[in-house]
Amino acid sequence: MKKTVIAAALGECVHVAGISNFLRLADQAGWKTVFLGPAVSIEKVIEAAKREKADLVGVSYRLTPETGERLLGEFTEAADELRSSGVRFVFGGTPPLAEKANKIGFFELVFEGGEPDDQVLAFLKGETKGTATSIEYPQNTIDRIKWKAPYPLLRHHFGLPTMEATLAGIEKIAESKVLDVISLGIDQDAQENFFHPERQNPRQKGAGGVPVRTREDYIALYQASQRGNFPLMRTYSGTDDFIKLAELYTETIHNAWCAIPLFWFNKMDGRGPWDLEGSIREHQQVMRWYGEHNIPVELNESHHWGMRDAPDVICVVSAFLAAYNARAFGVKDYIAQLMFNSPPGLSDAMDLAKMAAMLQIIEPLRSDNFRIFKQTRTGLLSYPLDPSAARAHLATSIYLQMALKPDIVHIVGYTEADHAATAEDVIESCTIARRAIENAIRGGPDMLSDAAIKARINWLLNSASLTLNAIRSIVPHSSKDPFIDPEVLSMAVKKGILDAPQLMNNEYAKGTIKTRIINGCCKTVNALGKPVAEKYRLDNLLDT
Repeated sequence: MKKTVIAAALGECVHVAGISNFLRLADQAGWKTVFLGPAVSIEKVIEAAKREKADLVGVSYRLTPETGERLLGEFTEAADELRSSGVRFVFGGTPPLAEKANKIGFFELVFEGGEPDDQVLAFLKGETKGTATSIEYPQNTIDRIKWKAPYPLLRHHFGLPTMEATLAGIEKIAESKVLDVISLGIDQDAQENFFHPERQNPRQKGAGGVPVRTREDYIALYQASQRGNFPLMRTYSGTDDFIKLAELYTETIHNAWCAIPLFWFNKMDGRGPWDLEGSIREHQQVMRWYGEHNIPVELNESHHWGMRDAPDVICVVSAFLAAYNARAFGVKDYIAQLMFNSPPGLSDAMDLAKMAAMLQIIEPLRSDNFRIFKQTRTGLLSYPLDPSAARAHLATSIYLQMALKPDIVHIVGYTEADHAATAEDVIESCTIARRAIENAIRGGPDMLSDAAIKARINWLLNSASLTLNAIRSIVPHSSKDPFIDPEVLSMAVKKGILDAPQLMNNEYAKGTIKTRIINGCCKTVNALGKPVAEKYRLDNLLDT
């Protein structure tokens, strides 16, 4: 049976926009809502609460604080009997009056305007402990996704060059309650050489993130997050000693999910000690380990191709191979990463088509034992240097991403082109993102119904099927499944079936493909800069 909430603007107050939004969210959370209107007397509110057998009463007043304070005193006195019988009360008003309402101590929660919709929704869903102002935040990824829906989880990268600054920053971010997942950025030495201090270079300490050097460092970072909205914490899988790091992360920061590539973080991109084929084998074993421990896995794969100017079709193919490998190696909860703006010149429409194609190509893999969750993000290389323009880019990019109804939005701070985000930068970027998300969730155009986007999706899916068939064609006789065979996958890169312009002169790749942004798409082109069909490109490759 639905619980009932009634709401009204008290006394002579006629401002009801806040009440309307509160009741909209209450309806979304499953409440029966009763709107009493503007300028409602105390007596009528009390009568309505009794008549409707209200579980929750919301009142607001947005006029003179002094008048409002007297009115609230009268209201709390008249409503005290209802409160004693178990009816809950909330109040909304201007900041000065909200401060006074808090001091009265009668209201379970006081709104002063500007509270994010997702926080109000969390209250209305009733996930509380003790008092309603102390929300019980789920402490694993899937439960938190379900709890926060229809709003996505917000994730942001954070890690400064010293432990002291990072610890202080994490505390500040957690207290702000704007972020659901702190994606811990650790320096390169920690990713590759945590278990090999003899290989660490003191002169590179803090390069790329926080220099964690001991198990106790990780525990301290996690403890710093245990306040505010208790954000989850996660970090990348590292580039060596993968299983040992997985065990460490799980035991210390309670790694929310694993993020690992299929083809990258090795000698091919200069970010790890393994060769391409060896790293694929290692990455597959990491997937298996996390799958066995029921921890979600994200393969941050396709955007690495896009960031190296690979054509859209290869990005789509790599998205399929990533999800296919995750399923094959026992991952149960798969986070499909969708980085927009990679490469940066894509048009919004064609970028959206590319991401939608990635989701469509992996959808047949979904099952009760392989759940797929969508994570979108803004392109790392797409931010302008000007901070005002960068803020605008962040907001518009996330609004576009919301067309895919993501479960997680990985916010890339607007300062990305200039410096690693401070705690203040993270909080500001999250605030910008939350507003864009709220606008989108309240209702926007169905961008995926656009004819040009649909046509591009179909073209990408048809072309991707040709690329996947090309990978099947190079299978050694001993291979049972080419899409999970490290030898076949590394051969696909070496032969150029999977290729990117920035892999030129790379010993593990062909690096001869040429691409160009044409009509908003990243396409393969010939020496004259003219588009080349995927079938023609593959036929030429495999004939040589």
